[in-house]
Amino acid sequence: MKKKLEINGLLLLDKPEGFSSNQALSKIKWIFSAKKAGHTGTLDPLATGLLPICFGEATKFSNHLLNSDKTYEATIQLGWKSSTGDAEGELTKSTTTPIVTEKIQVELDSFIGVSYQIPPMFSALKYKGQPLYKLARKGVKIKIKEREINISKLILLNNHKNVIKIEVTCSKGTYIRTLAEDIAQKLGTDGYLINLRRIKIGTLSVESAYSLENIEKFTLEEKDRCIKPTETLLNGYPKIILSDSQVKNIKNGQSIKLTKNNNVQTYALFTENNIFFGIGKIDSDNVLKAVRLTSTNIN
Repeated sequence: MKKKLEINGLLLLDKPEGFSSNQALSKIKWIFSAKKAGHTGTLDPLATGLLPICFGEATKFSNHLLNSDKTYEATIQLGWKSSTGDAEGELTKSTTTPIVTEKIQVELDSFIGVSYQIPPMFSALKYKGQPLYKLARKGVKIKIKEREINISKLILLNNHKNVIKIEVTCSKGTYIRTLAEDIAQKLGTDGYLINLRRIKIGTLSVESAYSLENIEKFTLEEKDRCIKPTETLLNGYPKIILSDSQVKNIKNGQSIKLTKNNNVQTYALFTENNIFFGIGKIDSDNVLKAVRLTSTNIN
């Protein structure tokens, strides 16, 4: 049996099609012999793209990435309806005529902003402890509560023979399968998702991700080089550097009254030696309190 290693940091994985997020996580955990690992943001087996894997201390801060906006490239087949909203479902042909590009973009623009979406039955959301997709397969129908979503970007990339490709940036909890169906309805027809690729989460991009195929071939040195520091998860947060005495106070559970005025928000905390050790929040009285700290010894 491989010896489990203490690894801290972030790996950007380009998840291949056919793997569930948990299967990809298990594979990575085995390749790196990691004691502790988790992923941030589930992708369906049919979807590909950016799946950040957190190791060790980084798992403490994964929620801050989970709450970030995501950007996807999605391909939608118009003129067909799927029982699951994607290519895995039972397909039924419906009537449609070629739709001009200008009309498509106009309808896409109508989705920009805050709206409400009903999650699909074929999803991992749970009802009384049961995943909805298991209930759906049994023919059980549940009234699902709609949830607030926010779409900040939605553009048409391609339109060819009733297959459209879009790029969408959206808030946490947005179901692209449902969005694909809603877009098709706006265009006066049915539609389903035939391809989905996540290209960004917050400031992280799939362009910096590694394929599973390449990772399997990595040497020990290459594995070490592909692990990004934990603070990469918090690239969207402003940075604040604290003195040794301030770090000690924070680590001892004390709050700190700062002399320099700061904005009321959450900060990534660093020592004078530029070592990340957690996140803290500054309140309206300019007092800094810890939110989450690493357990790594920074002395």
